[in-house]
Amino acid sequence: MATWNLTDTQHHILICNGSSCNKAGAEALTQSIRNEISAKGLDPIIHTSRTLCNGRCQDKCVLITYPDGHWYKEMASEDAPRFVESLMTGKGLEDKVSHSFNGRCFEPSEGTILGVEKDGEIVKKVSKKL
Repeated sequence: MATWNLTDTQHHILICNGSSCNKAGAEALTQSIRNEISAKGLDPIIHTSRTLCNGRCQDKCVLITYPDGHWYKEMASEDAPRFVESLMTGKGLEDKVSHSFNGRCFEPSEGTILGVEKDGEIVKKVSKKL
């Protein structure tokens, strides 16, 4: 079992590999992102973790990045080069961001389906520009 040195890590990517995301190509997405990171020599500064379900199955395939706190939706393996580039530049994948951390909570992007509340109440609204 590895114990990674995270001293130089600037970005952590959580890649959903839950059932819905896996059926939509999460394994290919995971490998494409990891290959892109390696090809660009970014392994010391970008760390990836494969997760199970992150609870946004409607948005499959889902990625979450830290420390910026973005949730990405509808990601596919062909998005890997643009995604990795966006981590380095801070630009380029705004169309795929479903939620962004605003310092207090995760704010949905315009057009994002809000989903089910934690108490089980179904919310069928779509986010408007806040």
